Amino acid sequence: MTQVAKALLVDDRRENLLALEAILQGLPVQTVSVDSGEAALKQLLIDDFAVLLLDAQMPDMDGFETASHIKRRERTRNVPIIFLTAADRDAQLAVRGYAAGAVDYLTKPFDPWVLRAKVAVFVELWNKNRELAVMSEAAREHEAQWRSLADAVDEATALLRSEHPDARDRAIELLEQARYGLA
Repeated sequence: MTQVAKALLVDDRRENLLALEAILQGLPVQTVSVDSGEAALKQLLIDDFAVLLLDAQMPDMDGFETASHIKRRERTRNVPIIFLTAADRDAQLAVRGYAAGAVDYLTKPFDPWVLRAKVAVFVELWNKNRELAVMSEAAREHEAQWRSLADAVDEATALLRSEHPDARDRAIELLEQARYGLA
C-alpha cells in the first residue's frame, strides 16, 4: 500500500487555507488544514507530513512558537517548514523563522507557482525517503535469509566432516530446510 504524501496547512484565517488548498490542487499531495498552532501540533501526532506551510502570525500560539515545539519533538523535527506571512517589512521575522527551524520564509503576496514548486520538491523528497525505507527493509530481510542459509551450510559442513553415522542424512535435512526457508 502506497502512502500519499501530505502537506499540513496552518493558518488562523479560513480564506488563506482555502487559497493554499487551491494553489496545491493537482500536486500529488493530500492537504490537511488546521486553524491554529495547537491544532497543528495535535495533527502532527496523528500523521506524517511531507511539508508544513505555517502562518507566522496567529493568535495564541504563533507560527514561531509552533515551529519551536515541532522541532523539539523527535517524531516531527525533520518535517520541513515553510513560513508564510503578510509581514514583509521586518527582516527580523524572517531571521526568527529560520532560527525556529524553517527551510523557507515567503511573504504574502507570493507567487503561487513558486510555492507549488517548493512543495513539489518536498513531496518528491518524502516519496524518495519512503522508497528508500522500503528498500532498506527488504535488504535487511534478504541479509537475514542469507545469514540463515550460511549458518545451515556451516552446520551441514561440520556434520559431514564428523564421524557421526547419521551425519549425511542430518546435513541433507539442514540444507533442505534452509533451501525452503528462502523460497
